[in-house]
Amino acid sequence: MCTLAVAWQVYDDAPVVAAANRDEALGRPSTPPAVTGADPAVLAPRDEEAGGTWTGVTDTGLYVGVTNRWSDLDGERSRGLLVDDALRAGDADAARERVEREVESRAYAGFNLVLADAASAYLLRWDGALSVEALDPGVHVATTTGAPDAEGRRERVCDALTTRRPRSAAGFRGRAKRVLADHDRRVCLHGHGYGTRSSTIVTVGARGVRYAFADGPPCRTPYRDAGGFARGD
Repeated sequence: MCTLAVAWQVYDDAPVVAAANRDEALGRPSTPPAVTGADPAVLAPRDEEAGGTWTGVTDTGLYVGVTNRWSDLDGERSRGLLVDDALRAGDADAARERVEREVESRAYAGFNLVLADAASAYLLRWDGALSVEALDPGVHVATTTGAPDAEGRRERVCDALTTRRPRSAAGFRGRAKRVLADHDRRVCLHGHGYGTRSSTIVTVGARGVRYAFADGPPCRTPYRDAGGFARGD
């Protein structure tokens, strides 16, 4: 995943709204979102090559998403499996603690990891040392650190999402879909053998969790309802 934005504690009826594009080799096998496990149940797509996932949400309302950091670090274990581990923790605070333990005991390539539920949100950065940032309420954007124009892309996406910020979660989702499909800002990518493979909009709200998924570049692929969890499920 190359672009990830989260609106945290911005909207009263939806404390977490996450929007993300996954940029990846076009031939890398993956499967669409499905529910696995219990206590917590996890709704997430799967990376069939390295295992794990790049983004997901639980029935407890925990959202987790990862973007890469380009570095010289060798990762003996997939970052997607680390996302799995974080999701299984059940809440953002427990997920942060689990990731802190994991990077002490096993080798991972560089990453930016967003953990967010209704009560807490964190951005964890790993480049051989772990940096943990507790996020303030607002819109936060992570991209693939170290990639060409990564900081410029992050700033363009943040500006597009926050200028005259939508007043509702539904409005933010609509804005995010347009931004994720944008070519001028280099958010939706098309290259030789590489590009935007899928797009995700996750809402953790008062009525539960909803997951919208575009199984292809969002400039030409409609978002479909991939399911979710009603409050009390």
